[in-house]
Amino acid sequence: MKKLSTVFIAILFALSMTGLCFAQPAPAPAPPPKAEEKKPAKEEKKKAKKAKKAKKEEKKVEKKVEPKPEPKPGEPKK
Repeated sequence: MKKLSTVFIAILFALSMTGLCFAQPAPAPAPPPKAEEKKPAKEEKKKAKKAKKAKKEEKKVEKKVEPKPEPKPGEPKK
């Protein structure tokens, strides 16, 4: 009986020590992901920038392709 109680106490001791090793404070809640919020804003800025660039290019093309005034009938061509 003495050996059985010694083994039992040894097992309890071992379990209590391992339990202390694994006992950790609860993890802190994760902060809200700020990087994800910034990504859409950056994407929107990029899209807006591209749209502005496209508008500028369209205006340049329109200026270059402006039709020359047609000469009136009877005027000599240059």
